[in-house]
Amino acid sequence: MASRDSDYGAFMEKFVLQPSSSAHQLPLSGLTFAIKDIFDVDGHVTGFGNPDWARTHSAATSTAPAVLAVLSGGATSIGKTIMDEMAYSINGENKHYGTPTNPWAPDRVPGGSSSGSAVAVGAKLVDFSLGTDTGGSVRVPASYCGIFGFRPSHGAVSTAGVIPMAQSFDTVGWFAWDPKILNRVGRVLLQLPDDASLVRPSQVIFAEDCLQLSSIPSDRITQGQIVENVILGDYVKDKVPSLQHFIGEGNREQEYSIPSLAALSSARGLLLRYEFKNNHGDWVTTVKPDLGPGISEHVWEAVRTSAENIDDYGILVIPTVPGPPPKLQMDPSALEVFHAQAFSLLSIAVVSGFCQVSIPLGLHDNLPVAISLLAKHGSDGFLLNLVETLHDTLKEELQE
Repeated sequence: MASRDSDYGAFMEKFVLQPSSSAHQLPLSGLTFAIKDIFDVDGHVTGFGNPDWARTHSAATSTAPAVLAVLSGGATSIGKTIMDEMAYSINGENKHYGTPTNPWAPDRVPGGSSSGSAVAVGAKLVDFSLGTDTGGSVRVPASYCGIFGFRPSHGAVSTAGVIPMAQSFDTVGWFAWDPKILNRVGRVLLQLPDDASLVRPSQVIFAEDCLQLSSIPSDRITQGQIVENVILGDYVKDKVPSLQHFIGEGNREQEYSIPSLAALSSARGLLLRYEFKNNHGDWVTTVKPDLGPGISEHVWEAVRTSAENIDDYGILVIPTVPGPPPKLQMDPSALEVFHAQAFSLLSIAVVSGFCQVSIPLGLHDNLPVAISLLAKHGSDGFLLNLVETLHDTLKEELQE
């Protein structure tokens, strides 16, 4: 590893990867970048922040598509960066390889788990860097290191060739010290057209209860004609009643906690631990790796987690539409409320990425009615099989 004086302790391994073809006039030509040591690079061991992991794994035989994309865009990599062990922390500390130095606050943690990637950008050692964000591993270090960090929509950037933590939440993110570079990198990774037109948001919604948890004076960031203030915790509580199961008595009245959002975090954490165990539990129990404080407790908690409260194939049951089909040639104004209610139901699958099937339930007042089943993203085969299995039962019940 290069000396801390020269690179703020950000780099795990230095090497040069150049574009495979001429970089002239490519969108990222002339830019340098660093790669979090969670991405595969052909010929290099992907260390995952832990020497025992590196010792027990062979060198990669291919390069992650996200890395190839920015190389094809004309950028040049100068190496891999340090990360928190097994990506299981947002602090940025690593007892084995050292903690990258926060360039803006050397006496503070840089944030993790993409710590070295954030520091490399914050210290302007590179123009941008690649990281991953499962629970905050790009957003947190970006905030701590005073740079831009972007977590894309889930599934928008390929995570192939990236060691998984919890696939339901894993994303490839990136850092930059200049928003123009952030945008250029994003357009390459997301395969977006080069469109520089600006769009003014029609509405900006501020969560008052969340802002109260911040040390930033809310009056500095909540002004404007298109601003709407909401109590996000109440909204989530009202809109996601299933979270009641995760709301513990201990956090209902705590000033620093918004119970419904804490419950949302608890549900996320439960699924994260479950998926982490499925991904890495066998390796952890077999190798028993040397893990730093904090990391060790989190990892073993995940390995020992049970499937309680985890329903990989759970379904959501909702009306497909709010009522029977409207009459022909109805006045559009008479349908406004109906359409508003319908789109409220239809938007659930659209926004969440869930799969959905509408199932006929026969007639009511001689008009067809239906129910819908929704399952999580990627559960299409399960849902199709379920419908086939339920079909005979539904027919029997409808005939009674």
